[in-house]
Amino acid sequence: MQGQWKVGELAKRTGLTVRTLQYYDDIGLLTPSYRTRSGHRLYLGRDIARLQQIVSLRELGFSLDEIRRSTTQPGFSLRNVIQLHVERLKDQIEAQRRLCLRLEAIAQRLDSTGDISVTELIQTIEVTRMLKYFTAEQQEELKARAEAIGTERIRQVERKEWPELIAEVRSEMDKGTDPTSDRVQELARRWMGLVSEFTGGDSGIAKAASQVWQQEESIHGYDTSNMREMMGYISKAIASSKKE
Repeated sequence: MQGQWKVGELAKRTGLTVRTLQYYDDIGLLTPSYRTRSGHRLYLGRDIARLQQIVSLRELGFSLDEIRRSTTQPGFSLRNVIQLHVERLKDQIEAQRRLCLRLEAIAQRLDSTGDISVTELIQTIEVTRMLKYFTAEQQEELKARAEAIGTERIRQVERKEWPELIAEVRSEMDKGTDPTSDRVQELARRWMGLVSEFTGGDSGIAKAASQVWQQEESIHGYDTSNMREMMGYISKAIASSKKE
């Protein structure tokens, strides 16, 4: 492919959005070879080839972080793509196997007692929904983390700390409090502290959890559209604190 392509032209021909291409540039995944003096992006043939690689890997189910890591490695090849795909499939198979065991156990209990608790059914529904977000390894890490934290602490956070913190954040948002204010900064630190406590500081788990909130309609009784708005507010507070 010869010539130079402006971002709008490339978006139109590939079916991607201008916003997507700009985002790829912002995160360093696909940086155009040239920019005009006025700052407009210009893509060359080698940029299109890299975009095709990105699109293919996305179709295989890889995250943008996984694509960036794999394509920037020396000697990256089709063999790498295949191996990554194999590893992802193994994770998915293991997660499905565990769900199968859970469902079999429920079926056996129904056969023997004819009854199953609503709590266990709800937990099974949540596990089923989470399979598409967390790898088997991440689910194991979350399980181990929960065991380390303990049931009492988990209940305290779920029933008291999170609801109170969410209510306080919503109150500041409704009042129009600037995210850079000391009050919102303090709320942001508490928010991130709870997230870190339950993810163990694992960035991969944190990103997967973020995807859950972005794509599901409700989680644990919370309206995710409302939560996404608050998460954006907290993100602004965090970003402003990093600039200081």
